[in-house]
This record gives sequence, C-alpha cells and structure tokens, in this order.
Amino acid sequence: MDNFFDWGMLGTFAGAAAATGVVTQAVKGIFQKIPTQIVSYVIAVVILGLATAATGGASDWTGWALVPLNAVVVAFTANGGFEAIKRVQK
Repeated sequence: MDNFFDWGMLGTFAGAAAATGVVTQAVKGIFQKIPTQIVSYVIAVVILGLATAATGGASDWTGWALVPLNAVVVAFTANGGFEAIKRVQK
C-alpha cells in the first residue's frame, strides 16, 4: 500500500469511518457552536461523496442516493469510536 488513504479505501465503511473520525476531531474546535455529531455527518457525506465520484461507484442516481444514508452509519461509528478511545484512556 503506497498511501495511508486512497479513494478505494475511503469508499469502504472502515476507511470512511476512520477518516471521518480523524477529520472531525481536527476541525470540531472551529465549529464550536454546532454539535459535533452534525459536523461529523457533514464530513462523512463529503468523504463518501468524493470517494463515490473518484471511484466511479455511482453510475446512476441510486448510488448517489445511498451516500447520505451511509453517512449516517459512518458518522455514528466515528463518534462512537472516539468515545470508546476516551473511555479507555481514563
């Protein structure tokens, strides 16, 4: 593997959840008045949308329709994963 993330990996559930978690933690201080879960969802939509476009994963509208639905699951996973890490560190 040449890169830490590539478009194919970002298109997977695990890759999208990991990237969403990392980016959310990096930018959540900028958007302090917006709940972190909403920031995480928007980031997940952007990551999944870009990965879908880059890999040609959606040849018709049905593939694009799944992006916001999949982003819900990815955002929940990213938020839960970070909370689990915080719990273990205590």
